Amino acid sequence: MPTYSLTDLSNKSGEVTEAAFRGPVDITSRGKRKFVLLTAEDYDRIKGRSAHRVVHVDDLSPDEANHYIAALSAPIDEVND
Repeated sequence: MPTYSLTDLSNKSGEVTEAAFRGPVDITSRGKRKFVLLTAEDYDRIKGRSAHRVVHVDDLSPDEANHYIAALSAPIDEVND
């Protein structure tokens, strides 16, 4: 991943943003990674994925398991209403 300093971001903003179009860019301050610059499209894609909840069936409470079983058993028309 390309790395630029905060000073680079100020002085070479065009170069830094062009790099971000190709993929995420690390932004450092005093040699330490502080920010990651990415396109809005990449951010939305990442944010959308984080909205999903992934659990193992054994980790569900009985109420949660019943909720999912009922939802999976319901006809498609009922779920979309």
